[in-house]
Amino acid sequence: MIAVVTLLIAFPAGYFLASRLAANTAYAVAYLWAFVFQTLYLTLDSINPSAEPTFMPGEFPLSYGAVTLGVFGVGFGLVALGHLYRARQTSRRAQSATLGG
Repeated sequence: MIAVVTLLIAFPAGYFLASRLAANTAYAVAYLWAFVFQTLYLTLDSINPSAEPTFMPGEFPLSYGAVTLGVFGVGFGLVALGHLYRARQTSRRAQSATLGG
């Protein structure tokens, strides 16, 4: 779920929001909402008896934390990429307007 939110929100936020702070904040809020929802869902799955729970009761899921932190970092990279792409498009349009008249 957090990977889907990252792919759907991060790049468009960087592209459409002119302020980098606003884009990063919008992405972080969407990501953290999905993170809390996903963590609660997975925790409830491990508490209830099921065939293959995601987390084993009594174990600390360090790998889950590392993967989610990695996805969070990739999202900030996508925000920066969207911001950079918009800046390049804007500069090309401005340059072609001055040259093409």
